[in-house]
Amino acid sequence: MKNIKIILEYDGTGFSGWQFQPNQRTLQGEFEAAVKRISGEDIRVTASGRTDAGVHALGQAVNFKTGSDMDAAAWQGALNHFLPAEMRALEAAEVPEDFNARYCAQGKQYGYIILNRRIPSPLKRNYSWHVPVPLDMDAMKKGAAYLLGEHDFTSFRAVNSDGVNPVRTLRTLEILSDGNRIFFSLEASGFLRHMVRTVVGTLVEVGKGRFAPDDVKGMLDAKDRSRAGPTAPGQGLYLVHVQY
Repeated sequence: MKNIKIILEYDGTGFSGWQFQPNQRTLQGEFEAAVKRISGEDIRVTASGRTDAGVHALGQAVNFKTGSDMDAAAWQGALNHFLPAEMRALEAAEVPEDFNARYCAQGKQYGYIILNRRIPSPLKRNYSWHVPVPLDMDAMKKGAAYLLGEHDFTSFRAVNSDGVNPVRTLRTLEILSDGNRIFFSLEASGFLRHMVRTVVGTLVEVGKGRFAPDDVKGMLDAKDRSRAGPTAPGQGLYLVHVQY
């Protein structure tokens, strides 16, 4: 058996997220169907993490075991022939048998894009969050500073995540602007479900003046999801890179 690692880029619009769901169009389902067409195998692919509906990826890492004698380069070409247009294999490599895209990951980088102008964009509506009111960049950056380092991020994760260790180390959190677009870049040892989107949603509330920057520290200390801001929508989120 060969263990093949693939780096995927995909547009999550129109998919019910990564994870396979019966009678739903999912990214995992499309990938496994492509493998079936190529080698006739019913495989289960492992991803570095499960992106939600509408979320995009510039560098999602996956791996799967195959009995085919095709090399990695052949797999990349064949996958790009059979995958839907919204998905492409950017890289392919044969990796050691014990490599697991999820459990071997040592860190991840996510990006989030906000379109900050009064009128929404028909062209960018699936690839950014439209926020029509002005945002205070300095206030958001001050609030973001409280989130850096190792913390219990219970207040910034999905409410149904009980049983998962909530401690994560947020290594970087940068906020940049370019005209009417605002870019968030976050890199961490790992992320909890909805963590990036809740961080962004909370900092947007800081930018609107609904929270003070130092309120963010109180949210962390409270370990209570109801204390933080809303979960930003999925279409502005991008899985940028997985570190191994």
